Amino acid sequence: MRRAGRPGVVGTMARTAVISGTATAVSGRVSRRQSANMQQKAQAEAYEEAQRQAALQAQAQAAAPQAAPAPAPAAAPADDPVAKLKELGELKAAGVLTDEEFAAMKAKILSS
Repeated sequence: MRRAGRPGVVGTMARTAVISGTATAVSGRVSRRQSANMQQKAQAEAYEEAQRQAALQAQAQAAAPQAAPAPAPAAAPADDPVAKLKELGELKAAGVLTDEEFAAMKAKILSS
Protein backbone atom coordinates (compact mmCIF):
# COMPACT_ATOMS: atom_id res chain seq x y z
CA MET A 1 0.00 0.00 0.00
CA ARG A 2 1.38 3.38 -1.04
CA ARG A 3 1.13 6.39 1.15
CA ALA A 4 -0.60 9.38 -0.44
CA GLY A 5 0.42 12.94 0.26
CA ARG A 6 3.86 13.99 1.43
CA PRO A 7 6.95 11.93 0.62
CA GLY A 8 8.53 9.77 3.26
CA VAL A 9 11.84 10.30 5.01
CA VAL A 10 13.85 8.62 2.24
CA GLY A 11 12.12 10.72 -0.44
CA THR A 12 12.80 13.91 1.50
CA MET A 13 16.46 12.95 1.96
CA ALA A 14 16.82 12.18 -1.74
CA ARG A 15 15.25 15.49 -2.75
CA THR A 16 17.54 17.35 -0.32
CA ALA A 17 20.60 15.59 -1.73
CA VAL A 18 19.65 16.53 -5.30
CA ILE A 19 19.04 20.15 -4.37
CA SER A 20 22.32 20.34 -2.43
CA GLY A 21 24.33 18.79 -5.28
CA THR A 22 22.81 21.16 -7.81
CA ALA A 23 23.52 24.18 -5.63
CA THR A 24 27.14 23.09 -5.17
CA ALA A 25 27.65 22.60 -8.90
CA VAL A 26 26.12 25.98 -9.76
CA SER A 27 28.13 27.73 -7.06
CA GLY A 28 31.39 26.21 -8.36
CA ARG A 29 30.62 27.21 -11.92
CA VAL A 30 29.78 30.80 -10.94
CA SER A 31 32.99 31.01 -8.90
CA ARG A 32 35.13 29.75 -11.82
CA ARG A 33 33.45 32.15 -14.24
CA GLN A 34 34.00 35.13 -11.92
CA SER A 35 37.64 34.15 -11.45
CA ALA A 36 38.16 33.89 -15.21
CA ASN A 37 36.49 37.27 -15.77
CA MET A 38 38.68 38.94 -13.12
CA GLN A 39 41.82 37.40 -14.63
CA GLN A 40 40.84 38.53 -18.13
CA LYS A 41 40.14 42.05 -16.84
CA ALA A 42 43.54 42.20 -15.08
CA GLN A 43 45.31 41.07 -18.25
CA ALA A 44 43.48 43.69 -20.31
CA GLU A 45 44.43 46.41 -17.82
CA ALA A 46 48.08 45.30 -17.85
CA TYR A 47 48.09 45.36 -21.66
CA GLU A 48 46.54 48.84 -21.75
CA GLU A 49 49.08 50.10 -19.21
CA ALA A 50 51.93 48.69 -21.30
CA GLN A 51 50.51 50.41 -24.39
CA ARG A 52 50.22 53.70 -22.47
CA GLN A 53 53.83 53.43 -21.29
CA ALA A 54 55.02 52.69 -24.83
CA ALA A 55 53.13 55.72 -26.15
CA LEU A 56 54.63 57.95 -23.46
CA GLN A 57 58.12 56.71 -24.28
CA ALA A 58 57.55 57.36 -27.97
CA GLN A 59 56.36 60.89 -27.21
CA ALA A 60 59.37 61.52 -24.97
CA GLN A 61 61.75 60.32 -27.67
CA ALA A 62 60.06 62.48 -30.29
CA ALA A 63 60.18 65.53 -28.01
CA ALA A 64 63.85 65.04 -27.08
CA PRO A 65 66.18 67.53 -28.77
CA GLN A 66 67.96 65.99 -31.73
CA ALA A 67 70.95 68.39 -31.64
CA ALA A 68 73.06 66.59 -29.04
CA PRO A 69 73.46 62.82 -29.10
CA ALA A 70 72.90 61.01 -25.84
CA PRO A 71 76.09 60.36 -23.89
CA ALA A 72 77.35 56.79 -23.98
CA PRO A 73 76.75 54.87 -20.77
CA ALA A 74 79.88 54.51 -18.70
CA ALA A 75 80.99 50.87 -18.52
CA ALA A 76 77.60 49.22 -18.72
CA PRO A 77 77.51 45.96 -16.81
CA ALA A 78 77.54 42.78 -18.89
CA ASP A 79 74.09 41.53 -19.82
CA ASP A 80 73.12 38.85 -17.35
CA PRO A 81 70.94 36.25 -19.09
CA VAL A 82 69.65 34.91 -15.76
CA ALA A 83 68.42 38.37 -14.74
CA LYS A 84 66.79 38.83 -18.14
CA LEU A 85 65.04 35.46 -17.86
CA LYS A 86 63.79 36.34 -14.37
CA GLU A 87 62.43 39.64 -15.69
CA LEU A 88 60.73 37.82 -18.58
CA GLY A 89 59.20 35.35 -16.13
CA GLU A 90 57.81 38.23 -14.06
CA LEU A 91 56.33 39.87 -17.16
CA LYS A 92 54.72 36.59 -18.20
CA ALA A 93 53.33 36.03 -14.69
CA ALA A 94 51.88 39.55 -14.73
CA GLY A 95 50.13 38.76 -17.99
CA VAL A 96 52.05 41.29 -20.07
CA LEU A 97 53.61 38.62 -22.31
CA THR A 98 51.87 35.74 -24.04
CA ASP A 99 53.35 32.25 -24.08
CA GLU A 100 54.56 32.74 -27.66
CA GLU A 101 56.22 36.10 -26.91
CA PHE A 102 57.85 34.63 -23.81
CA ALA A 103 59.21 31.64 -25.76
CA ALA A 104 60.58 33.85 -28.54
CA MET A 105 62.33 36.24 -26.14
CA LYS A 106 63.67 33.37 -24.06
CA ALA A 107 65.15 31.72 -27.17
CA LYS A 108 66.75 35.04 -28.18
CA ILE A 109 68.35 35.48 -24.75
CA LEU A 110 69.62 31.93 -24.61
CA SER A 111 71.08 32.09 -28.12
CA SER A 112 73.12 35.21 -27.40
